Amino acid sequence: MSLFKTYRKEIEWGGRKLVIETGKIGKQADGSVLVTYGETIVHCAVCAARTAPETYEDFIPLTVNYIEKAYAAGKIPGGFFKREGKPSEGEILISRLIDRPIRPLFAKGFNNETQVTCTLLSHDLQNNPDIVAMIAASAALTISGLPFLGPIGAARIGYMNGQYVLNPTISEVKKSELDLVVAGTKQGVLMVESEAKELSEDVMLGAVDFGHKSFQPVIDAIIALAEECAKDPWELKEKPAEYDLVKTTLEKEILEELKAAYKIHQKLDRQNAIGEVKEKALALFAENEAALPLVEPIFHDLEAQVVRQDILKTGIRIDGRDTKTVRPIEAEVGVLPKAHGSALFTRGETQALVIATLGTGEDEQIVDDLTGEWKQTFMLHYNFPPYSVGEVGRVGSPGRREIGHGKLAWRAIHPMLPTTEEFPYTIRVVSEIMESNGSSSMATVCGSCLSLMDAGVPMKKPVAGIAMGLIKEGDDFAVLTDIMGDEDHLGDMDFKVAGTKDGVTALQMDIKITSITKEIMGIALQQAHEGRLHILGKMAEALAAPRETVSPNAPRITTIQIDKDKIRDVIGTGGKVIREIVETTGAKVDIDDDGIVKIASTDAKAGEAALNWIKGIVCEPEIGQIYDGKVVKIMDFGAFVNFLGARDGLVHISELAPKRVEKVTDVVHEGDMVKVKCLGMDNRGKVKLSMKRVNQETGEDLEIKQEELSEEKPEPTVEG
Repeated sequence: MSLFKTYRKEIEWGGRKLVIETGKIGKQADGSVLVTYGETIVHCAVCAARTAPETYEDFIPLTVNYIEKAYAAGKIPGGFFKREGKPSEGEILISRLIDRPIRPLFAKGFNNETQVTCTLLSHDLQNNPDIVAMIAASAALTISGLPFLGPIGAARIGYMNGQYVLNPTISEVKKSELDLVVAGTKQGVLMVESEAKELSEDVMLGAVDFGHKSFQPVIDAIIALAEECAKDPWELKEKPAEYDLVKTTLEKEILEELKAAYKIHQKLDRQNAIGEVKEKALALFAENEAALPLVEPIFHDLEAQVVRQDILKTGIRIDGRDTKTVRPIEAEVGVLPKAHGSALFTRGETQALVIATLGTGEDEQIVDDLTGEWKQTFMLHYNFPPYSVGEVGRVGSPGRREIGHGKLAWRAIHPMLPTTEEFPYTIRVVSEIMESNGSSSMATVCGSCLSLMDAGVPMKKPVAGIAMGLIKEGDDFAVLTDIMGDEDHLGDMDFKVAGTKDGVTALQMDIKITSITKEIMGIALQQAHEGRLHILGKMAEALAAPRETVSPNAPRITTIQIDKDKIRDVIGTGGKVIREIVETTGAKVDIDDDGIVKIASTDAKAGEAALNWIKGIVCEPEIGQIYDGKVVKIMDFGAFVNFLGARDGLVHISELAPKRVEKVTDVVHEGDMVKVKCLGMDNRGKVKLSMKRVNQETGEDLEIKQEELSEEKPEPTVEG
């Protein structure tokens, strides 16, 4: 008899079997589910604290952790400590991917500390674990008894040969024009994350709709599982008795002042005015210990009420704009003299200083994940210091937000970059957010594009980004172009769209309500298209196209292809030869396994010297070609000359000079620099050289000159 009572649901989904099961593993968690797709397996455990904070607030302390174990792919972790350490960038991004669609679905008033832990146990290296982890989190929450208004479903959508593909494999994604992850409920979409190769808004909207329809069977399977084994629902904490008193008092005493404060257009002045109103609200209940903790959450609700109602009624926003107007834009390039490329992009009160740096193969990012080791030649790093919003805060390593915003900008720019064959540089872009009042990630996209073009990176087309918002009350809604911080904070949607004039390259959407309709998404995409074209026009005023040459501050890279059999000759035993080339010339030299050699140097002479050195090693002597050489050994019958890398040839005594030579030392000595012509090979395969057939001062081929003189000499005439 088994110790476990297990529950299992199985469906055929996207051409593979999806299995959701519970009851065997992790039974002490509030919710514990194992999800298998193909041979990729993710376990998710959900736990929540039994007691909630005493204060009433509309915030859930939710932590989502996605963890990859090396054993899932049959690997042992690298490094000195042979165990998993801090989360990788990929794990952080998937943690955010899970968090974003589930966070808005917890019932209002539930603020118990909650933890969702997804662990990758097996990876078949074909089925992406992120979708599996999202489904596992949804199922674990649904059966846990927590006040979760799900379940959600999730799917990855590709686009190949004009057709949408459900859950393409890792190898298929590489060939796809689209990599889109969508999550949502039965009613609508909650979250979208994507990278696209310049697809139209209609194709993107179609992909989201296709994904929403495609994951409905997953939601049905989770509901069927919950009907059999879900735990009893938790009781929600009731509103405190003083709630209505505080709400009524604040509406009477400070609501009009709050409305007046929100009519101030300048951010810091507006914040100061709102702060003063808030202090007055707190003072009203300073002596009421039971009511005081309720002031802040109710004050926040009144802020939302003021902003949202004004927009829905009048169509006029906090800073005086209508719903479709983009804030004033100013763009500059070349703002830092020593940077390879730099740009300052300002939109309203959001400002990004973006710097592009061009490097060599030595600067490539080596990524070691469960799918294998590979190199990244384009990096984009986003920094959000506390001073950008006028605050004091900790400055340290990047958090999840910085990594997520940086990756979104990376996705937007990446499809428009040249290939490494077209542009053999490693590229790093750093966005320093100097001011922020909404959509700093989209300012990063615009600034990154300008800085790359300023550096001379031959981008296919300029890229811009814009953030859209939503205010929705019942059936009334307003879609907002280029949202500010307050509109993001108090609104219902953060919908970021980036792309060129011809199509979308990245899209990210987060919804704070239970879902939105296809109609609203279509309106948002259309307004985003109009806003993007406006921004691209403003960017073109600063720089319309990439500079024709790379920055003079950047290294010059020369690429040559050598025979694979010659790689060992260039590297030398233990790297001796390549180290000597680098140390002597000062140039950087990279060689890959295909025989592609990249020589980089900011000094043109150093690069040329390294190139000639390598050519000397790998090139074969050509008959009739003239070379510079060095006399390395004197013999009675001639002189040995080093003329092509490490290659030596013999100048016979009869080829030293146009006259008879008695002794070799009458003409040359060891260490002399000479010019020689290749005559061919002797019967032993040794190279035969000549000095007498070359002008030792000019390097001119005397044999060719003699032939030209003979052709110019007139034919003799015979007189009869």
